[in-house]
Amino acid sequence: MFAVIFGRPACPFCVRAKELAERLTAQRDDFEFRYIDIHEEGISREDLEKTVGKPVETVPQIFLDQVHIGGFTEFEAHAKAHLGLYD
Repeated sequence: MFAVIFGRPACPFCVRAKELAERLTAQRDDFEFRYIDIHEEGISREDLEKTVGKPVETVPQIFLDQVHIGGFTEFEAHAKAHLGLYD
C-alpha cells in the first residue's frame, strides 16, 4: 500500500498523519508513503481541490493507493480497521 499525504508546515494534523504513516511503515512490510509539503511544492488550494475532486477546507488530504481517504481522522480510523494499527 502506498499513501500520499498532502500537508503544510506547522499543521498539527499533518504532523500526526506523517507520524502515523511512519508507524505503519515500521510495523508493516507492505506500507510506504510520501509526504508532500504543499507550500514547498507550490501546490495551491485550487490544485489540491482538482486532485481530490471536491472542495478542500483543511489539510492533510490523504490518498491510499490513489484513492482519496480524507484527513487524519479518516486515515487513523482506516489504519485501525484495515491495517492492523496498534499502539
